[in-house]
Amino acid sequence: GTSGSFRYFIWLVAQELQSPSLPVLIECPSASAGENKGKYLLTPKNIDYHDEALLLFFGNLLGVAMRSDVPFAVDCLRPFWTRVLGEKIEFDVDLRHSDIITHNFLKGLKSFTSESEFKEQVLKICPTHFSNEECCPGCPYKFSYASLDGRDVELRAGSPLITWANLSQFIDCVKDLRREELSAKNMIPLIQCGLGAVVPLEPLRLMGPEDLQLRVCGQQEIDIGFIKLHTIYQVGISQSDKHIEYFWNVLEGLSQEDLRKLIKFACNQERIPFSCPCQENGPEASHVPPYPMKIAPAEGRDDRLIRSETCMFMIKLPQYSSEAVMKERILQAINCRDDPLSG
Repeated sequence: GTSGSFRYFIWLVAQELQSPSLPVLIECPSASAGENKGKYLLTPKNIDYHDEALLLFFGNLLGVAMRSDVPFAVDCLRPFWTRVLGEKIEFDVDLRHSDIITHNFLKGLKSFTSESEFKEQVLKICPTHFSNEECCPGCPYKFSYASLDGRDVELRAGSPLITWANLSQFIDCVKDLRREELSAKNMIPLIQCGLGAVVPLEPLRLMGPEDLQLRVCGQQEIDIGFIKLHTIYQVGISQSDKHIEYFWNVLEGLSQEDLRKLIKFACNQERIPFSCPCQENGPEASHVPPYPMKIAPAEGRDDRLIRSETCMFMIKLPQYSSEAVMKERILQAINCRDDPLSG
């Protein structure tokens, strides 16, 4: 777990799992409404042998991340981690975060207090809904609903029209569909099996969903104070050196996005562990990889670039003459780098 190439591999696998190239995860519907962007759920589907192998391996990777203390940045929402722990989802809360569109749609349907109010709203969307004519194309008031991955699912045979008499049945059917999808009962046991092959499952049940997510994925926010406490300076450099002060001053002014780029530049992983044994056992305790970060001297001054040794979490820092030059070189390093494994 200490090599830059291994951390880079874990980062690449997490990126691929969250891409459309693999049928494992799907971005949550709430993202299209501007909430929980970049957060994922399991793709609802009838699984085949290929899917089984992928889900088992997914579970293996979750366990590898825990064993190696290398964060595996799969940004799944709470229902996923709840189910991995074998617990039931909190449906109303989880639906609100996962699919705000469906949550609001159902909330609107439940708000009708009379048949006339219901009909008035429906006719605004579909003027022929209650006539003998064919219903409008795309009418949302039928016994069908879109799955999390966009497929049209029949909730009742023939997808009859929704009326005031069967409105409550339609609401229950949509809830059942989403509850089934968020619970992923056909997929979670395979992930648990893969995870259990690497780490014992029983101790994990002492965790909550948020604890498990943090243990596997690490913190998305970069804590400069924590990194500074876990940095050592190689021979010839001290924390009081002027260019070291410039370095930390620049880092404190960077955005979280740029800080993640810096960590990626230095150790090939955008996320690093959020805790270290030395917090409880004192500075003499061993550090969790890739800590400690190391700052080493480099030849030259303003005309030289910053270099890194990703396996060692080391930054080789020239003695730049000003904070402005330091910032320019740091931004150049994190935004113009090639693949760190290319040499």
